[in-house]
Amino acid sequence: MRIDIISAVPQLLKSPLSESILKRAQEKKLAELVVHDLRSYAHDKHKIIDLPPYGGGAGMILKPEPIFECVEKLLSERTYDDVIYVTADGERFDQKMANTFSLKKNLIILCGHYKGIDQRVREVLITKEISIGDYVLTGGELAAMVIADAVIRLIPGSIGDGESALTDSFQDGLLDSPSYTRPPEFRGMKVPEVLLGGNHKEVAKWKEQQRKQKTQHRRKDLL
Repeated sequence: MRIDIISAVPQLLKSPLSESILKRAQEKKLAELVVHDLRSYAHDKHKIIDLPPYGGGAGMILKPEPIFECVEKLLSERTYDDVIYVTADGERFDQKMANTFSLKKNLIILCGHYKGIDQRVREVLITKEISIGDYVLTGGELAAMVIADAVIRLIPGSIGDGESALTDSFQDGLLDSPSYTRPPEFRGMKVPEVLLGGNHKEVAKWKEQQRKQKTQHRRKDLL
């Protein structure tokens, strides 16, 4: 899988995209993450990529020209499954969407910044608009990293234990069960006996009960 991320502030993406699971996936050639500096596609003396909006109002808007040039250059080089724009008013990102994207071959993620992007970009280039929650960030870089991480960790081989990703919260509509490790007792707090007994059938039953209880308590909307 290849993910191209277009950003007005690419330095925000360098460290998170080169550590942990994302680093491992790239080293194993399972994923390729390429960051593009939007200012490289601005050809005026000052590399201007944002201007005030027509009609007045607060904030600055990313210009269409650099975005069109960058996206069209990428589209001329390979076929992309989706051109994603991360924006607060997009469709809510969830595990189901991450699963779907993990099966794709090439994705572009455009990071908004300032007050947003020119509407013509959204109408012509963008195939999917995504939000990671009902709040506003300074830019789309953090959202792009969330999407990239959630998607790439699902690619077989990205994480050491392939079953781990399949049993994550939300994979089947329920939250995950509590987890324990050694020691069996810590400061008077004991690990549930069922987890120590070695009866896999009983352990599975206990985990399912715990998952339903947690989901009922914390996220009734998922049931």
